[in-house]
Amino acid sequence: MRVLFAALASVGHTYPLIPLAVAAREAGHEVHFAAGESVHPPLRRNGLRPFRPADSFYEIYAEDLEPELARLRPDLVVHEWGLPGAAVAARCAGVPSLWHGFGRMFPDGIGLQVPTGGPHLDICPPSLQDKDFLATTERIELRPVPYSEPASSPWRSDTTSRPLIYLTLGTAFGTPEVLMTAIRGLAALGARIVVASGRVRPEELGAIPDNVTVRPWVSQAELLPHVDAVVHHGGSGTTLGALAVGLPQLILPQGADQFANADALSTAGAGLGLLPGEVSADAITENTRKLLPHQGKSSHRDAARTIAEEIARMPSPDEVARELPKSALFKP
Repeated sequence: MRVLFAALASVGHTYPLIPLAVAAREAGHEVHFAAGESVHPPLRRNGLRPFRPADSFYEIYAEDLEPELARLRPDLVVHEWGLPGAAVAARCAGVPSLWHGFGRMFPDGIGLQVPTGGPHLDICPPSLQDKDFLATTERIELRPVPYSEPASSPWRSDTTSRPLIYLTLGTAFGTPEVLMTAIRGLAALGARIVVASGRVRPEELGAIPDNVTVRPWVSQAELLPHVDAVVHHGGSGTTLGALAVGLPQLILPQGADQFANADALSTAGAGLGLLPGEVSADAITENTRKLLPHQGKSSHRDAARTIAEEIARMPSPDEVARELPKSALFKP
């Protein structure tokens, strides 16, 4: 079977699709991946035949995919929530298609068109998913598998008994001011802090405390199993990646769907959130302290581990990839 994947050209939108695309390739399907060139290197390294439709560098519209559908003649199109144009193009070409989620169904007003119709490959554990989406949408559960490019040298945890905290504000919303405030707050805990600075250049942060390591990028999938707590912006990838290994989280939402993710995580008891007007070094110190082992309550950690168990029960990408031919039997 020939499967065409399609995504916006950003880490947060492309990376959630990679585990299923790789599983489909390993299951013997011919896989192609439509996306802007900025995400081609990891796609190419995974044998996913990336290409840029028409002149699209980030977003892909229906007219961009029309000639590619005629050229490739796929049996199935898998497109993420940020590409409604791919759904239109597939429907016009008479090709079955599946929406692929990147987390919790996002609310109106964040700059993306809320997807309609189905079916949806849903990587959000049901306990965190939007209740209306659960009740009204045809869903195919798919375990979220964190993907990040491997580091040049694998992460090695030292033998110190101090907790390890991971801090990131993602690749789209971080600012030096918020990131430095968080660094000051976390450094006061005496823990070891690893910071992925993302769009913020490390030199913009000034003097860094001795217990803080700042890197422009870290392999999140490799680091998270060694971490005790995560402080971040509330992006879906980081939220689900931390939950998959049972980590409590402090979310500092900056935009997009991050506020909704923070609310859902707090409601589930697996983390805490600070709105922009509430963020200070002292507030970050005190809220993170509540999440650390042997310092705060265990309720947040227990709730995160319960969600990790829920995620582990969801069908793996390999299991879902074997079922993809059934999806291709249904015409749109």
